[in-house]
Amino acid sequence: MNGYPKMIRIRQRFEAPVVRDTARKVREELGALELRRRIEPGDTVAIPAGSRGITDIVTILKTVAEHLREIGARPFIVPAMGSHGGGTAEGQQEVLRHIGITEARMGVPIRASMEVVKIGETPEGFPVHLDRHAAQADHIAVINRVKPHTEFYGAVESGLLKMIAIGLGKRQGAEIYHKVAVKHPFSEVAQAVARVVFRERSVLFGLGVVENGYEQTARIQAAGPEGLIALDKALLREAIRLMPRLPFDEIDVLIVDEMGKNISGAGMDTGVIGRKSWAFHRGMEEKPSITRIFVRDLTEASAGNACGIGLADFTTQRLVAKIDMEVSRLNALTSTRPRGVMIPMAFDTDREAVDTALATAGVMDPREARVVWIKNTLEIAEMAVSEAFIPEMEGRANLKALTEPGEMRFDGEGNLVHL
Repeated sequence: MNGYPKMIRIRQRFEAPVVRDTARKVREELGALELRRRIEPGDTVAIPAGSRGITDIVTILKTVAEHLREIGARPFIVPAMGSHGGGTAEGQQEVLRHIGITEARMGVPIRASMEVVKIGETPEGFPVHLDRHAAQADHIAVINRVKPHTEFYGAVESGLLKMIAIGLGKRQGAEIYHKVAVKHPFSEVAQAVARVVFRERSVLFGLGVVENGYEQTARIQAAGPEGLIALDKALLREAIRLMPRLPFDEIDVLIVDEMGKNISGAGMDTGVIGRKSWAFHRGMEEKPSITRIFVRDLTEASAGNACGIGLADFTTQRLVAKIDMEVSRLNALTSTRPRGVMIPMAFDTDREAVDTALATAGVMDPREARVVWIKNTLEIAEMAVSEAFIPEMEGRANLKALTEPGEMRFDGEGNLVHL
C-alpha cells in the first residue's frame, strides 16, 4: 500500500430535544388518557417488550407497570420480538434480561411463550396472530421506539404498528409479514393488521418513544387505540427529522468498529450507511453513497447474531469466529433477507482489510481517499475522517475538528489504533 490518508477526529452537532424526567413524562401521558375509565379492578394488561436498544426502556416499562397497578390493573410483560432470541421463549427472556428487563426489576411477571393465537385476517387475507398470553389478557398496551425501518419506506415503518404485527405476532407474524412485504407495502400491511387487532382485542393505549442523535429520549407520547395509527405516523416524521446522519454524502471507505442487533435490527442502521435493500430492489439512489464498508467486530450483546454482515464488503476473521450461524440464519430467513447473513471477504488483520478497501474503492492515490471511521451506526456524534473532507467542513457550524491530521496507525498485530 502506497501510504494511507491522514485522519482527524471531528464532532458533529445534532438538533437534540431531550425529555429530562422520563418517568414523570410517562405518567403525564398515561394520566391524560384517564385509563381508569376503561379498566375494571383486576383486569390483566399485557405489555410487550422488544429486543431493540431503547435508551430509557427499563424506566419506561417500569413506570407503565407501576401506573397500571396503581389504577387497579394486573400488568405483565410479554417478550415481543418476532424470531429474535433464537426463536425460543427462553432465548427471548434472556434477551430481555440482558437489556435489564427482569421480574425483580419491573415488579411484574414476565410471561414468555412462542405460541400464538390466530385472531382474524386482514381484508387482503393475511392471517393475524397474537402472542398467546397477550391474546388472553383483558387489555394490551403497546410500547415501542418509533424510527425509520432498516428495509422499508412508508407512512409507518418501525414503531407501534410493527410491535403489534411482528413483535406480538412472534415468529409466525414475523415470517408472514416480512414475506408479504416483498410484494406489498409494509406500511399498508401493518395498518391492516393493527385494525384487526383493535377490532378483536382491547388495545388500551400506545406509547411511542423518539430518540435524538445522541441516543437520548427526545419525545414520549401516548394515544388511545383510536389515535394510535396517527401517532405512529406523526412520531415517524419526528424521528426522521432527528435521525443522526453521516455528515458527508460521498464516501470511499467507511470503517465500522462494531455492528450488532443491539445497535440496529439490521446490525448497522441502513439509514446511516445508505444501503437499505428495499431501495436496492427498486433501483433507488440513497445517500450517503459509500463505495466500500469494512466492519471490524460484532458486539457481545448480539450473542452471535450477525444479521446485517451482508451489508459490508469486508470484515475480519475475529468477527466471523463470533457468528452463531444457526441464530443468524433463522433471523435472516424469518425476515426474508438471506443476503443479510452472507459473509463478506474476511481478513486476519485490519490492515489487510483497509488495504483491500482502499485498493478497490476507485481511488488512484489512497492518501487522497475519502475515509470515515465510526464506532457504530448509533454513535456518530464523533468520528475520524480523512483530511480529504477538510474543505467540505469549512463554514459548517455543526462540524468541529478535535485534532490535527494524524497518521492511520496499526499495532503489532496489524489492527487499527484509535486516534
